[in-house]
Amino acid sequence: MPITVDHRRLIVIVGPTASGKSDLAMRIAEACGGEIVNADSMQVYRGMDIGTAKPSAEMQRRVPHHLLDIVDPDCNFTASDFRRHAGRAIDDIHGRGRRAIVVGGTGLYLKVLLKGMMDVPGGDEAVRSKLSAMADEMGNEALHAVLAGLDPATAAEIHPNNRVRVIRALEIVYSTGQPTSALRQAHGFGSNEYDSVKVGIEVERVFLLERIDRRVDEMIANGLVDEVRGLLARGYSPELKSMKAIGYRQICEYLAGKYPLDEAVRLIKIGTRQYAKRQLTWFRNDPEIKWFDLCANFANIYGYVI
Repeated sequence: MPITVDHRRLIVIVGPTASGKSDLAMRIAEACGGEIVNADSMQVYRGMDIGTAKPSAEMQRRVPHHLLDIVDPDCNFTASDFRRHAGRAIDDIHGRGRRAIVVGGTGLYLKVLLKGMMDVPGGDEAVRSKLSAMADEMGNEALHAVLAGLDPATAAEIHPNNRVRVIRALEIVYSTGQPTSALRQAHGFGSNEYDSVKVGIEVERVFLLERIDRRVDEMIANGLVDEVRGLLARGYSPELKSMKAIGYRQICEYLAGKYPLDEAVRLIKIGTRQYAKRQLTWFRNDPEIKWFDLCANFANIYGYVI
């Protein structure tokens, strides 16, 4: 029987990939009569289930989930789009007297949801095309070096292979004459859009690496190759932003004959470990997050968020 809680206080669960966020969110939701709002940038895409570790159909039957499977893989879904969709979902959940639990590892999505958006220009297709051509000619590392020269603070936060974010950061510099880091500092992100409580899941490094490796092996066993093959057969290009994500990019390259499957699996594991490290760096900079060990007593976490 759900207990009485302040249902308008937003629960936010963060942490690196494979840390157990979804399982914790499920336990809290079932304990307080809550509903889960996805804050993972890849789980919004239809047909991309295995490689994104999307909650199972059984989990979605047990607890209502929002912002899963809302766009096709060729949609350029942005942080602004997420903020709009998540805001509507949270209002709906609160309007029905339920508790909203936001869970995911995409730090930027959570930041714009809770702290608002910077005032930046929309996309400029001409500039973006030019930068994309530069990346094709120079390579990702060289384009990242251009960004590092113009906006070193932002470049330090973006992996050189994340071409979409590198191009967007350069696009902002060329469009505004100011680096993203300066615009971010001017914005301040001091306001709070919601009354929220943030929980971070902490996992000892050796155990996190084991969980990552095990998850990748399970993805392969559960049919990731066939999932990617099906997306390609439906006409989704390997050059799409969604198909460049960790796991999908490496399997696309395997299917294109670039390297064998065991090498693709090895590269997925390396890429996922690197991504988890970047996630932890991002979240560690947020003093509002209260960290709990993965094996902590659930009652301690539940008592904190409620």
